[in-house]
Amino acid sequence: MSKEEDNKAVVVRWFTEFWGKDVNLAVIDEIAHPDMLLHYSLHEPRRGRADIKAFMTDFRAAFPDLNFWGTADLIAEGDYVVGQWEGGGTQTGAAWNDVLPGYEGLPAATGRKMHFTGKTVLKVVDGLIVEENGLDDGLTAMLQLGLIKKA
Repeated sequence: MSKEEDNKAVVVRWFTEFWGKDVNLAVIDEIAHPDMLLHYSLHEPRRGRADIKAFMTDFRAAFPDLNFWGTADLIAEGDYVVGQWEGGGTQTGAAWNDVLPGYEGLPAATGRKMHFTGKTVLKVVDGLIVEENGLDDGLTAMLQLGLIKKA
């Protein structure tokens, strides 16, 4: 396989095991670089395996049915893989405060649902994800969750 195909295979595994319906936190130790950067507009940036595990543990504690899935073929060039996705979940679990500063989080079990889309660029070097930088429709999610109000 080419480098691009190898990198796409790593990203497919990440999207399935990290972002998919049934999380496998062990995948972080297996294919995330020890100093990996995870950055989306809805959350503060996360860096390193422990921080990324804590992020997903807290996210899924608040949204037990959290699930994201690809909506288009991956595109790869060199070390970079681009994916398009949609997903969301229902906040039926723990309180959730992992939003940007200046916004209040949610108390436990609000039952509020979010469903939104985004695009992600991942950098894969030697089989490890070094960076995941996504542009999500965080505004839609925040509106759906009641974290901000329509004008």
